[in-house]
This record gives sequence, structure tokens and C-alpha cells, in this order.
Amino acid sequence: MSNKTEKTRHSEKRFGVVAVEEGFITRDQLYEALKAQVYDDIDGGPHRPLGEILLQQGAMTWAQVDEVLETLGVLEKLLEPQS
Repeated sequence: MSNKTEKTRHSEKRFGVVAVEEGFITRDQLYEALKAQVYDDIDGGPHRPLGEILLQQGAMTWAQVDEVLETLGVLEKLLEPQS
């Protein structure tokens, strides 16, 4: 498997998939959040991360968002010292 394929597969398993797998949200909640994200993008609005949308919709808590970001390794990247 090439690096490009691995990166594509990794990017497919993103925030929403992990949130569903962890039982934080349902597939329907993910679908609604993704729709909101796409409509924002189409309407020329700012791109909002899924976690932000799910927080605003009341589907997830901050602790759950943090847990998903930690699972994805995003928090570690954000907290790494920049050289």
C-alpha cells in the first residue's frame, strides 16, 4: 500500500467517524453536522470543524470533542513545541 493510499484512508477516518465509533454521536447526528458543514462551505461562509458544529448542535460536550481529538492525535500536534 502506498503512502498516498494510507493517508487517504487515514483522512477518511476523521473526527466524525471516531465520534460515532466512540458512541458520542449517532450516524444521523454526523450526517446533519456534515450537511451543515457543506452548506456553510457552499454559501461561502467560514469552514467550521465538525467538532465545533456538533458542540453548537448540542450533540457533543467539550470533553468528548477533546477525547476524539486526542484519539486522532490532533491535540499532541497542537501542543508540540514549534522549532
